[in-house]
Amino acid sequence: MYLCDGRIGNDYQVTDIKLPVNIEKRLEALGMTRGTSVTVLNSKGRGALIVKIRGTRFAFGHNITKNILVG
Repeated sequence: MYLCDGRIGNDYQVTDIKLPVNIEKRLEALGMTRGTSVTVLNSKGRGALIVKIRGTRFAFGHNITKNILVG
């Protein structure tokens, strides 16, 4: 399942990131690596997704979240 399909309030674990290397490296610098726990806090339809990673809130666009596999 992809992160963009996640439900508000649920926790997921990142299993794979299928993005260009420069974006993947930036996400790793922010703390999103394979195996990281992610909590979906809010969803703006097919727009931004607000998530909590390691105690910090982030907003990611649909183009990023549709390429992050979670389980």
